[in-house]
Amino acid sequence: MLRTGPQALVQDLGRPGHAHLGVPPSGALDRPSLALANRLVGNPEGAAGLEVLLGGLVLRANTSCTVAVTGPWAPVLVNGVHRDSPCHLAPGDELAVGAPEAGLRCYVALSGGVAVPAELGSRATDLLSGIGPDPLRDGDELPLGDPVGPPVGVDVLVPAHVPDELVVPVVLGPRDDWFDGAARQLAAGRWVVSDRGNRVGLRLDGTALRRAPEHLGRELPSEGLVTGAVQVPADGQPVVFLADHPTTGGYPVIGVVPEPALPALAQARPGTPLRLQVLPAPPERAVDYYPA
Repeated sequence: MLRTGPQALVQDLGRPGHAHLGVPPSGALDRPSLALANRLVGNPEGAAGLEVLLGGLVLRANTSCTVAVTGPWAPVLVNGVHRDSPCHLAPGDELAVGAPEAGLRCYVALSGGVAVPAELGSRATDLLSGIGPDPLRDGDELPLGDPVGPPVGVDVLVPAHVPDELVVPVVLGPRDDWFDGAARQLAAGRWVVSDRGNRVGLRLDGTALRRAPEHLGRELPSEGLVTGAVQVPADGQPVVFLADHPTTGGYPVIGVVPEPALPALAQARPGTPLRLQVLPAPPERAVDYYPA
């Protein structure tokens, strides 16, 4: 690892199922992009790769391997020459990933996967709890596992679509009754993505959501949180929790963003306009319907 750029993390598909221990699921924020990169180099979809924030990654191969870069379009160079994904690296070759044209995060998969030690069944870096490998630093060396399948060739690799405005679906509950006309407020609200977000959660700036009169000044005991929960602090500005979210919280959750909509949030740059679109309620309550 010659240079990491602003942030480079080892990520796989996470460690779900440990909320009772206070451990969030973690894992790649844009799971489809990591899974695609792994398929392209012949790995299982859940193999560990790299999540790269805003480019700037430069690595040198110490062994022969296949590499793929997915997510929003970003320049990929091998020894200074533009290359398409997937491509082969010989020992001594240098791979550079530039800043994406849109979005935030690119994903780098290497044949064999990044073989750092697993913790609680995953190699994912969890920035909230500190479980998993530390964020990568310049000069780090990454072990690779043995390749398990042949790379998958493609004629054209379509980059992840990053819209100029996000319309994010939300299933109401479990605490929508704490708000004065929750569905109406969400439908009328307009927000932009704040620059204070991270892997824990996406903060929104804009319409302040108003509590119902009977809940003004009240506090909730801490209760369980799931990935995609839309929590509303006292200032009324929503926070959408992402993969490194805390497992409990005391502010009311007005709704939950379904899992298929989360990758777009992972790519949302600060200043992106955003609307929340209320979906019909599923048979189960939202907090049970969408697992962490």
